[in-house]
Parts: sequence; structure tokens; C-alpha cells
Amino acid sequence: MDALDEQIVNILSRDGRASFSELGRRVGLSTNAAAARVRKLESAGVILGYRAVLAAEAPSGDTGIETFIDVRLRPEQDSEAFLGWVSREPAVRDAVHVTGPYDYLLRVVVRDTTELDRFLRRLKAGGGVSQSQTRLALRSPR
Repeated sequence: MDALDEQIVNILSRDGRASFSELGRRVGLSTNAAAARVRKLESAGVILGYRAVLAAEAPSGDTGIETFIDVRLRPEQDSEAFLGWVSREPAVRDAVHVTGPYDYLLRVVVRDTTELDRFLRRLKAGGGVSQSQTRLALRSPR
């Protein structure tokens, strides 16, 4: 699975009804190429199926695991380029520049730990991050 496949899986995990043309537009592929990738992911067992989430089953607010990720950029990584990368990641809810040993604090919501692992790998490979520290939110007063 490459970075494009991960983007497609991320989109479909949020919107299983996304059309092939919509997928292609969002990841920079033609409709046919996006359809071929989805079929390949289905054949490989990465995508097992699609389902409707009923209102009674949906948790309130953001669904999934809320995480806070401290990020240290590689010395050669430009902050503006990093923020551009972050803005294209649907899991990122907020990114703030901070003081201390890290450069940014990200608030990220993912469906599960598998998606968190994929996000962290993308963060280091494509986001120019040299080090991260992840904390999971267990509960909130709201």
C-alpha cells in the first residue's frame, strides 16, 4: 500500500459513498485509475466492505480517537510547507505553533489505532517530522 492508497482508504473510511471521480479528484488520479486502485484494495482485503452508520449507533461529536501529537520538524523542513501538508490531512483538527522542545501541537481525530498508525507514518514520511509524541484523550468534561 502506497501513499495514494492510504489517502483513498482514509477518504473511503469517512465517506464510503464517495464516487470514483470524487476519489480521483481528491488524490490527483483519473476516475479509471481511482476505480482500479479501489478494486485492488478490495481484492487485497484492505477494504472489506461498506456500511451505513445509523444515527442511533453514531457517537456524538467527533467520532473516533482524539489524539494530541507533539511534533518536531526536521531541521530542513519549512514550517509553511508543513502547515500546507497538515491542511490537506482531514484527520487534523488543529495545529498550533508551540514553545519548548517541540515545534507544533496537533489535535487529530482518527477512527482507530490502525488509522492512527497510518497517520503517524504519513506524518513522518510526508510531513517532514523527525520526532513525535502522541497522547490519547481518554475523556473530556463535555
